[in-house]
Amino acid sequence: MADGAMADGREAALAGWEEAATGISWERPFDAVHRDDRPGGSWFAGGVLNASVNCLDRHLPARADQVAIYWEGETGDRRAITYGALHAEVVTFADALRGLGVEPGDRVALHLGWLPETVVAMLACARIGAVHGLLSASLPADALADRLSDLGPKVLVTQDGAFRHGLIVPSKSRADEALAAAAGVEATVVVRRVGVDVAWYEGDRWYHDLVAAPRPGARRIPAAAGEPALVAADHPLLIVPLAHRRGRPTWIVHRTGGYLVASATIHRRALTTRPDDVVWCAAEIAWIGGQTHGVYGPLACGATSVMSEGTLDVPSRSRAWEITERYGVNALVTTPSVVRSLRQWVDTPPADADLGSLRLIVTLGEWIDPETRDWLDFEVGGGRALVANAWGQTELAGLVTVTPAPAAPAVPDPGLEVVDAAGRPVAAGGTGELVLLHPWPGTFLEVEGSPETGDAWWGPYPGAYATGDEARREIDGRLTLLGRRDQVVSISGQQVSLTEVGQILEEHPLLATVDVVAVPDERRGQALCACVVLDPKAEPGDDLARELRGYVHDALGGLAVPRTVVFVDGWPAGLTPEARRRALRLLCTANPAEWFTVTAGQLSAAATATD
Repeated sequence: MADGAMADGREAALAGWEEAATGISWERPFDAVHRDDRPGGSWFAGGVLNASVNCLDRHLPARADQVAIYWEGETGDRRAITYGALHAEVVTFADALRGLGVEPGDRVALHLGWLPETVVAMLACARIGAVHGLLSASLPADALADRLSDLGPKVLVTQDGAFRHGLIVPSKSRADEALAAAAGVEATVVVRRVGVDVAWYEGDRWYHDLVAAPRPGARRIPAAAGEPALVAADHPLLIVPLAHRRGRPTWIVHRTGGYLVASATIHRRALTTRPDDVVWCAAEIAWIGGQTHGVYGPLACGATSVMSEGTLDVPSRSRAWEITERYGVNALVTTPSVVRSLRQWVDTPPADADLGSLRLIVTLGEWIDPETRDWLDFEVGGGRALVANAWGQTELAGLVTVTPAPAAPAVPDPGLEVVDAAGRPVAAGGTGELVLLHPWPGTFLEVEGSPETGDAWWGPYPGAYATGDEARREIDGRLTLLGRRDQVVSISGQQVSLTEVGQILEEHPLLATVDVVAVPDERRGQALCACVVLDPKAEPGDDLARELRGYVHDALGGLAVPRTVVFVDGWPAGLTPEARRRALRLLCTANPAEWFTVTAGQLSAAATATD
């Protein structure tokens, strides 16, 4: 792209974002839409706002009685929460957090699943200027302890237990175990969800006690009770974990103004077809997609969001269709992995399921195969709904592009390009790294936990954001995403580091060396295969394969568990790591068993076949 054309495109994009920013409320207008004063720049400099006010207060005059959230528990319980009711509970819990000593800039860890209380806690943190970090309710204690140590929260909000696939995950007991290894948390707030008995310690508080109406004569928090903290546009709003990209655990901090403008604009222009659309983001709340497109985007636009706890095959495998019909879902946002599960359970939605409300189905987080997309188009959308695929990143606050996009004002152009190692656009048919040439307001504010700074994203190609994704420029100009350039893959829409899984397995006393590869998988999109060389005193077999999978599960959680364990008698001499991984991928794709054995000779033959 010529320098002049690139400059014109950049100015047009910034003008578009300046116009888009009028869609949210500013307590003080910004002086400049973007300044190049740091990696990624500063967005809406001089502007002052509050995310909670934008998601709640400003809608109350016209929408106090409109449903903000339709929520369904895995056990079938339901709640419809209006904007007025949500606002009242957020204000009360914000005051409770203040009473626990939480101040602007402090961090609050939310170890919660898809609950109304999770949304309340998110917005309460935003209301007082605190930074929230969502941690999956199903994290094992060791992984939770690591994340709490990284976050350094003043308060932890958890639940007594979480329903997951018909079972109860002991969230509070895991949190207690994690807190024993993570110092600094001053109070734990517990949401009563499943009703199990839990241990109680000094500093523990029940959520329902904190939001209960005060008793007559009880002392209330003085002065600023209920008042939102007005923060600068670049004030941090939330922090999310990124897989061990570039070899280290990394956390992404998102800013208030840019994040809110991006999420509201994407919601209004790319994830809906009408202003009053009911949107269901069927994805994990701890993932950036769930937070951006299930909470902040819809609520910033005064929309109605559907939220579901647990998995979609409990209490029955028709749950997804029942939710769609019950609430008249107009836009479904989910991952291809969820879609593949739905299709695996039933070839065709039940004949009595009325899915006529669906006008838009968007898949995100990973590549969707043409057969699964066609199933969505014909069996679910009935040819009426637009089926689109989206691309985005945790670092960019969620979605960036939706293709094809609904007929609405376009999202400002991010300037996607495919470049070679020197930063030059590749010719048609060529492959390279996907970059953004134009500024994007959802770009992260800071990166933590890694020795690298934002220069890791802006350093490789001056003036452009390096995504780390491999892409091909097609003959007709379209872009085809080919996957990550580093050792990070998307499993069920969430990032998993192959390096991290390998490092965990290398700690096992019976393994000499380990290599981890990812292969296509019908259910999850991709699956991990752990290829291991054993210590001479160990024997391959089902018991050891099961032990190794459990070893990973205990350290990293279920998504990181290898589908297959491959016992290799040794790495062939002279085979480069790249050639070895190509051969391992070929063998694992052909054999989806839980475990199998491979000789060095077979590995060499497979390497020759892939040349």
